[in-house]
Amino acid sequence: MAPSPALAELSTLLGDRLVTSAADREAHGRNETHFPALPPEAVAYPETTEEVSRLVSICARHGLPVTGWGAGTSLEGHALALHGGVTVDFARMARVLEVRSEDMVARIQPGITREALNTELRATGLFFPVDPGANASLGGMASTRASGTTAVRYGTMRDNVLALEVVLADGRVIRTGTAARKSSAGYDLTGLFVGAEGTLGLITEITIRLHGQPEAVSAAVCAFPAMAPAVEAVIATIQSGIPMARIEFVDAATVAAFNQRDHAGMPEEPHLLVEFHGSPAAVAEQAERFGEIVAEAGGRGFQWADKAEDRARLWRMRHNAYYACLALRPGATAWVTDVCVPISRLAEAVEETRADIAAASIPGPILGHVGDGNFHAILLVDPGNEAEATEAKRLAARMADRALRLGGTVTGEHGIGMGKLDYMAREHGAGWEIMGDIKRALDPAGLMNPGKMVRGN
Repeated sequence: MAPSPALAELSTLLGDRLVTSAADREAHGRNETHFPALPPEAVAYPETTEEVSRLVSICARHGLPVTGWGAGTSLEGHALALHGGVTVDFARMARVLEVRSEDMVARIQPGITREALNTELRATGLFFPVDPGANASLGGMASTRASGTTAVRYGTMRDNVLALEVVLADGRVIRTGTAARKSSAGYDLTGLFVGAEGTLGLITEITIRLHGQPEAVSAAVCAFPAMAPAVEAVIATIQSGIPMARIEFVDAATVAAFNQRDHAGMPEEPHLLVEFHGSPAAVAEQAERFGEIVAEAGGRGFQWADKAEDRARLWRMRHNAYYACLALRPGATAWVTDVCVPISRLAEAVEETRADIAAASIPGPILGHVGDGNFHAILLVDPGNEAEATEAKRLAARMADRALRLGGTVTGEHGIGMGKLDYMAREHGAGWEIMGDIKRALDPAGLMNPGKMVRGN
C-alpha cells in the first residue's frame, strides 16, 4: 500500500528516520499499565528543532495527529496515539546543550533521561533533583509536570523548569521564560506548557534549575505497627521544619513485595524511608530529631544507610516497587493511580483507602511520596477478568472522590492523560472550560496529542 501524502512528505523530510515497521509502531503503542495497545501510523525521529517544526507543519496541512514520546514511562496513557497519526520520538534529541555552573542552570534537549543528565553533571558539583523513579526523559517529565521522591525538598518540574523552546501546532517555534530566577513580564507561558501533556505543542529544549550536590547524605528505614502512626510521624516531621530530602511511605503489602523480590528481610509492616541532605553536622542533627519523632510515634527497627552503595540499594528497591508489586500476582496487570491531599488530611485519606482495598476482591499495595501528601495504589488485576477490572475502576474512583472531598487533587504527579478526564470538570469547574479554550486557541484542529487533558479534540 502506498503511503499517504502526509507520510510521503515526512519521509522526504526525515528519510529512514520516519519508520512505519510494525515492530516500531507496536513498541510505541504500548504503555506501562492497563490501557490497550494503540500504535501510531508512523514513528518519527527528528534531530533538530527545525525538523520538528517542519514535521508539525506537514502534519497540520494534512490533518495528521501528532503525539510526543520520551521514554514511554507515563502511567495514564499520555503518549498513546489515541487517534493514530505520527508519534514523535525524541531519542535523537538527547544532548546537554549548555551548563552554566555559576548560574546553576543547564539547557538540554528533551530526549535526555534523568540518569544520563546527572551522569553528565557529575563533574560540575551540581545535579538535577527531580526523581520520579523511572529513568524518564526530561521532555516527558516537563510535559507531565513530574515530581517524585525528592519533591518534598526540591519541588516538582514546575519549580525546576525556567524556560522552554516549543513547537506549536502550526509549526511555529516559540521560546518561553529565561535563565533568570524570576520574572514578572507577561503571562507565564513556561508554566502553561509544563504539564500540558503535549496537547499544546512539542517541547524541543528545556532550561532547568540545577542544585548543588549535598556534602553529606544519610538515609534510613523504620517500621511502624500500623499505617496511622507512620503517617502521623510524617506530619510531625514536616511541622517540625526538618528539611527532608525524601520521605516515603510503603504499606505492609509493598514490604512483602520487597522481601519477595529483593530479599529485603524487612518486617511486613508499614515503613518509612527517609533521606537527609546537607552538611555533616546538619544531617546528623536532622537525623537525631527525626529519630525522636519516630520513637514517639511507636516506630522501631531504625536502620541507617550512610554508605552510598547502601543508599543506592534502598532507593533502587523503592523505585522498583511497581515491578515488585506486580510479582506478588504473576501475570497480573496493574491499574496504577495516585491522589494528593493536604498534609492534614493525609492519614484519613490513606486509612480510608486501605480499608477500601482490604474489603475488595483484588490486592492493592499502597505507597507514596507522603511528604507532600501524594500516595499511590497499585491495583493488581487478572487481565482477562472483567469483574476485577470493574473493581479496580471502582477503587480508583473512590480514591479520586476522596481526594476531592478532602480538598485535594485527583492526581499529584501521574497526570490526566486518557485515564482521569472524567474528573477534570469536578476538580476545576469552569476552569476546565478555560483549558479547552486555550487548547482551541493554540491547536484549533485538535491535532496535538488528541484525546488527552480536555474534551472535544
